[in-house]
Amino acid sequence: MKSTLMRVASRPVRIPDLARILVCLFGWFAAGSLAMAPAMGQEPGGPPPNDQHTPRPERGGSGGARNDGGRAAMPENKTPVSPNPGQTVGLFLNSSSAAAGYTLFAPKHNNVIYLMDNQGRVVHQWQSAYEPGQSVYLKPNGNLLHCCFTKNKGFTSGGEGGRVEEFNWDGKLVWEFEYSSDQHLSHHDIAPLPNGNILLLVVEKKSYEECLAAGFKPEMLRDRQLFPDSVIEVQPTYPKGGKIVWEWRVWDHLIQDSDRAKANYGAVAAHPELIDVNCNGRAVPAFWNHMNSIAYNAKLDQIALSVRGCNEIWLLDHSTSTKEAAGHTGGKQGKGGDLIYRWGNPAAYQRGTIADKKLVQQHDAQWIPDGYPGAGHITIFNNGYDRGWSSIEEIVPPMDAAGRYVLAAGKAYGPEKTAWHYEAKNRTDFFSSEISGAHRLPNGNTLVCAGVIGTLFEVTPAGQTVWQYVNPMVRGGILAQGELPGKDVRGHLFNAVFKVHRYAPDYPGLAGRDLTPKGVIELPAAQKGKTGLDQANASPNEQPGGPGGKGGQRDRPPRN
Repeated sequence: MKSTLMRVASRPVRIPDLARILVCLFGWFAAGSLAMAPAMGQEPGGPPPNDQHTPRPERGGSGGARNDGGRAAMPENKTPVSPNPGQTVGLFLNSSSAAAGYTLFAPKHNNVIYLMDNQGRVVHQWQSAYEPGQSVYLKPNGNLLHCCFTKNKGFTSGGEGGRVEEFNWDGKLVWEFEYSSDQHLSHHDIAPLPNGNILLLVVEKKSYEECLAAGFKPEMLRDRQLFPDSVIEVQPTYPKGGKIVWEWRVWDHLIQDSDRAKANYGAVAAHPELIDVNCNGRAVPAFWNHMNSIAYNAKLDQIALSVRGCNEIWLLDHSTSTKEAAGHTGGKQGKGGDLIYRWGNPAAYQRGTIADKKLVQQHDAQWIPDGYPGAGHITIFNNGYDRGWSSIEEIVPPMDAAGRYVLAAGKAYGPEKTAWHYEAKNRTDFFSSEISGAHRLPNGNTLVCAGVIGTLFEVTPAGQTVWQYVNPMVRGGILAQGELPGKDVRGHLFNAVFKVHRYAPDYPGLAGRDLTPKGVIELPAAQKGKTGLDQANASPNEQPGGPGGKGGQRDRPPRN
């Protein structure tokens, strides 16, 4: 780690001058604009996002031309074009309107985690033996939580994890927790809790026979098994291990309307609190729900889940006991572990059609913190997988005076209109088909991670880009200025980043820390063409594993 820091420190620090900033303002993302839609799916100046496709309108499937027996044909993820001649990576733009702070990110194909200032300079870094699987967080005490890719080949084919580790500020491993076997696996994301516990997204294995008993039809089970999602709360045991003190499982809240003989038979539209086994509207891979983010609201004691497989976000009542979470009563909301709110795809619970779908394989649903503009609202990165452009949504879940979510009889959960919506003025200029994230900043701006293309940028409420950075770390090393990342077999750039976080200068975890800039990450332009990494693409026959940490390289296309 020390030698890596010395190499970073030896590189020149590049701070853009006024001319460069002015050029940047008219650059690639500066064309982004605020689009206040009458309703999501009906933006002015273009067709509804989902009107191109009409597969299985009774459930609202993903849509799109099919190329592998269920997966939609995906438009290309474009390599970002710099507004500055000769520049390909690093800091593209940093204006005075950007929110002050330090950005934490973990390049997907390497073991190094960076904390960076707004000038694109490293102020601190950590190193793991594992590639990310997938999130990283800075705790209020300055320690780093790092999700790890453990190369468990028996599971999800996307978002693999299996391990969480904690490093102190000096890079010492102080805690490790494994949740990886042939029956269960942690994946994608975690949510640190105020009491020191951690919520983990996990999957469990269900056999073909168990799936049939739960009401799944044979023709719907592409892999003849399922890995439905669960949430566990782990109380860490330092320096290794932990105790599971709370659990919620999708499998406890299923409904189906095809087999009266089964205990979970019922009218789907009459039970929006339950999860239809056919919510996807199509044959499903084993990684059925494909949850990809988890967030916690301490004030409400609720959990937000991004459920990519159903094009929805779900909210859970965390005030329940584990026993109550497995049932339908109890907790502050009185519903046990049933869904207390859902949004994004009314067809998933038979209260709408595909035309009503508002989310398209989204990521990173999270509440806006108290004291921030929009506090209590939820932001979502709407990938738009098969529509070819991405957007950021901000919604206000409707609640009554008692704090319960409002749902009119026979209607879908609101809102019909978003409180704020961002897309590029030229829509396809902003597209990240998978991974990615966005969160609100204290000044009202929004920090966006276009994950598949390794591009981070900040936009104002009016849609103006005021900060932009392109990750120079790729599989195998660091690009020189002027070099471009290659792509894996899915079309993801090798400088991909799952999602990022910016911590304000007064964040408790930064108090008293040495944040002296140590230089930029990218190599100087003089090294262009000498790294061997410029536009290096994966072989079409390349399999998971390969260069990098213990996690190896993940180039297998996800199956849904």
